[in-house]
Amino acid sequence: MVVLCFLYCNGLMDHIYVCQYGASCTSWYKTPTHFSGTLDAFVKITRNEGVRSLWSGLPPTLVMAVPATVIYFTCYDQLRDLLRYGMGFQGNYIPLVAGGLSRLGAVSVISPLELVRTKMQSRKLTYSELRVCIRSSVAQDGWLSLWRGLGPTVLRDVPFSALYWFNYELVKAHLCDQYNVSQATFSISFTAGAISGAVAAIMTLPFDVVKTRRQIQLGEMETLGVPVKYPTSTWHIMRGILAESGYRGLFAGFLPRVIKVAPACAVMISTYEFGKSFFQKMNLDREQRAC
Repeated sequence: MVVLCFLYCNGLMDHIYVCQYGASCTSWYKTPTHFSGTLDAFVKITRNEGVRSLWSGLPPTLVMAVPATVIYFTCYDQLRDLLRYGMGFQGNYIPLVAGGLSRLGAVSVISPLELVRTKMQSRKLTYSELRVCIRSSVAQDGWLSLWRGLGPTVLRDVPFSALYWFNYELVKAHLCDQYNVSQATFSISFTAGAISGAVAAIMTLPFDVVKTRRQIQLGEMETLGVPVKYPTSTWHIMRGILAESGYRGLFAGFLPRVIKVAPACAVMISTYEFGKSFFQKMNLDREQRAC
């Protein structure tokens, strides 16, 4: 049986789609449409698949992204304040450390859910079948098997978050000084988020390429039920990419990743900062009324 695994990204999260030659993917996978640009892609996707297809894969994305983002942002704020005010550390490195550690915590918590999602997508298991599959995997390989594939994810997401928060705090402080405001506005947070997201995306792109290959290999492995005969460690995969495509292979998908990550980071951080300021003001008003 020949199996193809497609890695489909809807902007926030990657999804595995398993295509077995035959009738299983004829309704989904068609000859790829050539896009001349982002706007052209929007037009052709809407024309061929409908407007709703632009939000395809949203429910599983929300199930994974919401708890991951809550853990991530909360941990960052708490760690940053602990390092600055609780432990008395000062310096620009604090956002870098807090960002990396908070992402490490979020990834470690969410990683088993990622593995569960990959199993469900690759084998189309029901929840009862999934429970049996996970139990047999734990019995055979131990509890650490639930964190399989964690390495490439950590190598991509932890440096990305460290660089992202480091640059975000610097750019935000610079813009606040430039416009002579004490607190970042929505537009300042949006701009700082987009710039820092683009920089972090470019610098961690090789690890994103490795993670993509690793996800496809895991999808094939879960579908076929046998170990994939490819090198699976991060450095082996990276050496394989270098041997196949050279250094350009490690930066494949440069423009799509920047186009995806920069606005996503901008929207996420600006709405988060706006919501945080809104509720802080609301709590302050409530305390003043109570006095």
